[in-house]
Amino acid sequence: MANSPSNTTLRQISEINMTPLMDLTFILLITFIITFPLIEQGIPMDLPRADAEALDDERARTISVDKEGTVFLDDIAISMEALARDMQIFASADPNATVMVRADEGIAYGRVVEVLKILTDANIARMALVTSPEQQ
Repeated sequence: MANSPSNTTLRQISEINMTPLMDLTFILLITFIITFPLIEQGIPMDLPRADAEALDDERARTISVDKEGTVFLDDIAISMEALARDMQIFASADPNATVMVRADEGIAYGRVVEVLKILTDANIARMALVTSPEQQ
């Protein structure tokens, strides 16, 4: 019986080498750790500096206005008309929800006022202007 496989050969095939799986898991973990802060701050902008309390509301939506005056709802570009429509729906679904407004410090003040007017017209009472902390 020279052609039959030996017991050692079968035992070697049945064992799984876990080292490549551990390496892959470690690489994925490091990738997520590095990219998560970039996902959270998706639209680059220079926020005004001021001391304020931290907001931590799970149901909050974020409206951002970049240097060019483009408006984003949760990191997706949106027109002012669509923003008004979405905020009406958002306010009717949850009257106590919070909307956080992020605006670049270099944009015209009137663009921020337009966004705040849309929020007021939608009867959203809880608004927050997001700032960067002052450096000490």
